[in-house]
Amino acid sequence: ERVFLVGDHSSAAQFFVTVGVASFLYAPAALGGYLFAPQAYRAGGRAPRIDLGVTAALAFLWLVSSCAWAAALAEVKAATTPSGVLAQVGGCQRPGARCQGLGAPRTSGLNTSVVFGFLNLVLWTGNLWFVFKETGWGGLGARAPPPPDKAPEGGFGPSPTPPQGGYGPPGGGYQPDYGQGGFGANPQDGAGFGQGTPTAFANQM
Repeated sequence: ERVFLVGDHSSAAQFFVTVGVASFLYAPAALGGYLFAPQAYRAGGRAPRIDLGVTAALAFLWLVSSCAWAAALAEVKAATTPSGVLAQVGGCQRPGARCQGLGAPRTSGLNTSVVFGFLNLVLWTGNLWFVFKETGWGGLGARAPPPPDKAPEGGFGPSPTPPQGGYGPPGGGYQPDYGQGGFGANPQDGAGFGQGTPTAFANQM
């Protein structure tokens, strides 16, 4: 006796697979554009904006297809349970008939596909931020201005040339007058050591 499942969930599965194939084909195409045609993906160009639109569309499709496939899988599990299948077999409904399932269906692969569908949703949604920066909107992709060739006035730079004459007031520093007696005077003039007028050094003290 042949028993058919209740409901047709092939459309949800086909939609989920179609989104996966489209993402699989677009990802290397976009990568090739960034690698081999970088001039088309400069800030302000059309290519980054197109990439942003396609990435946003794929992220939305991953959300819809993953939710649709998860709901369809739940219905498939309910229809393939041993109790649900035995309830449709006419021979098991006869008086005195005893029917028992020999095994439960394995849905581990289907559960994994749903998990990977939502992981792709997170991946493509997070990729929106990086693609948005490539567009240059909001100044995120703008380059910093080049540094000036000359340092601004008042900042760090070479120290000014010190004034001539050394440290101290203008006209030189301390310059005592040694021409009046003291050391080095002529002994014949009677202006030796300790004689004569006070020296300039004493006057300054």
